[in-house]
Amino acid sequence: MTERAIALEIQDRVATITLDRPARLNAFTPGMASELVAAFDATDVDDDVRVVIVTGRGRAFCAGADLSGGADTFDPANGPRSGQLIDGVPRDLGGVVALRIAASRKPVIAAINGPCVGVGATMTLPMDVRLAAESARFGFVFARRGLVPEAASSWFLPRVVGISQAMEWVATGRVFPADEALSGRLVSRVVPDADLLDTARGIAIEIAENTSAVSVAAARHMLWGMLGASSPWDAHRLDSGVIAALGGGGEAAEGVASFLEKRPPRFPGSAQDAIPGLVPEWPARPA
Repeated sequence: MTERAIALEIQDRVATITLDRPARLNAFTPGMASELVAAFDATDVDDDVRVVIVTGRGRAFCAGADLSGGADTFDPANGPRSGQLIDGVPRDLGGVVALRIAASRKPVIAAINGPCVGVGATMTLPMDVRLAAESARFGFVFARRGLVPEAASSWFLPRVVGISQAMEWVATGRVFPADEALSGRLVSRVVPDADLLDTARGIAIEIAENTSAVSVAAARHMLWGMLGASSPWDAHRLDSGVIAALGGGGEAAEGVASFLEKRPPRFPGSAQDAIPGLVPEWPARPA
């Protein structure tokens, strides 16, 4: 049997996906890509899952692509790296994973527990919250390997950290510490290593216990989708439609009633009610 590259655990309405090749610093492989896509497919349709956490086993988050294949690791002559083509060439597997994470109907938290390099770093960019342990190290090292950033990161990275910071990290290809990731807005918090998963779970449980799955799923796709909008009128049009739909339904009614009655909410809907019912799938696939 093929060795599993990830582990998936669900507890307290939180799914934890753990990159699980610790002897190889959780280096990225085609098998890991397939398992990650399958895991997000599973969490999307499981109404018991409200939030997804992604972390790594051992002392690394992900040290990048597994280079054990040698100098021709990235040579397309070795065979397609995925079973799909785009513009006649094999789809980049990092991009396959990143775009699947981007399309998640549940919010995704990265708990970055150690080295986070190459595709290890770029796969976190479509995640909604990135937390780093103090020991974490980051690197967009592609130019030092004769490559360019993948995983659709030429779209994601400048939007997350700004074009100037993105180009500094990409052009130098250097590895940098967690405090620089924080000052550059790549992560939102740096916490002691021992507190990382508890911090991620704390955020996840706050979401699971207090919010509407419909509202969070819709808002996630709305915020990401509007990053490419040409005008705030596009957002106003979408906001108005979603607010009108939710305002006359059970989610808003329960939210108001629970507030007035000073009790925890019991929202009736699921994330699957939001997409594509209220807001379009995001990212929209090309023809």
